[in-house]
Amino acid sequence: MRENRGVMSSQEAADAGEHAGFRSGFACFAGRPNVGKSTLMNALVGAKVAITSSRPQTTRRVIRGIVHRPDAQLIVVDTPGLHKPRTLLGERLDSLVRSTLTEVDVIGFCVPAGEAAGPGDRYLARELAGITGTPVVAIVTKTDEVSPDRVVAQLAAVAGLGEWADVVPVSAVTRFNLGELADVLVSHLPEGAPLYPEGELTDEPERLLVAELIREAALEGVREELPHSIAVVVEEMAPRGGQQDLTDVYADMYVERPSQKAIVIGTGGSRLKDVGTRARRQIEALLGTRVYLDLHVKIAKDWQRNPRQLRRLGFYD
Repeated sequence: MRENRGVMSSQEAADAGEHAGFRSGFACFAGRPNVGKSTLMNALVGAKVAITSSRPQTTRRVIRGIVHRPDAQLIVVDTPGLHKPRTLLGERLDSLVRSTLTEVDVIGFCVPAGEAAGPGDRYLARELAGITGTPVVAIVTKTDEVSPDRVVAQLAAVAGLGEWADVVPVSAVTRFNLGELADVLVSHLPEGAPLYPEGELTDEPERLLVAELIREAALEGVREELPHSIAVVVEEMAPRGGQQDLTDVYADMYVERPSQKAIVIGTGGSRLKDVGTRARRQIEALLGTRVYLDLHVKIAKDWQRNPRQLRRLGFYD
């Protein structure tokens, strides 16, 4: 991200001259799990580039969504929620978040309007205060869920957690203050040419986006202990035999124990069928074609704690 901006080539210098006054750069959303970071990024981008769920710790990767404006290109980086790791996967996600925070131009510290700032928020506020040279904007999310008086009180509480470049209340659902938030984030970006082509909304590979949409469908209605044990790998994805309007997707959903496999499949395969139906609709919207989805459930014992299994499922060191 930011480290890629070394000495400009002659072409880059020409581009910078052509885009005088234009700003481009990276903003990272950070916060506890389930504070609305992914939903907020999707709202700013204007398209679904990250899955969302009421389950904490839904986000497992650093996902970039691209906001195109006449005066700027804002690349929003969504990260997993910071939490006390209990597994090797948790440790890797925590490390991923911390490294990302040091590579962006501005950080958005997200705290929901309806929850009193707790130890996790105060801990993260202290962590962010230790990142020198990067402005931090405090963002009070989910303002549509509480009264105006509660929003005002939360703004004051969040302002007291640290020294912020700004404090902005927003709602991704009603789009309240989204334009103002984008203005604030853009104001902290350096001047420079666009970093991505016009119209590109994310640099996430389609295969990973498809895997995430399947996982999102699987997260709906499952027991509390199960969401963190689900991983999805798309093994194959391609147009069927020259039929450009039909895409075959072969995917495996991994859980850690036989009992979890039974939950995901459901009685007579009813739950797996429902997951496949909901996922297929989302995948068709993403790809713009009809989709045949072949989905299987497999067991990868204790994969969240097993380095070999983590690598196999795409969570690298």
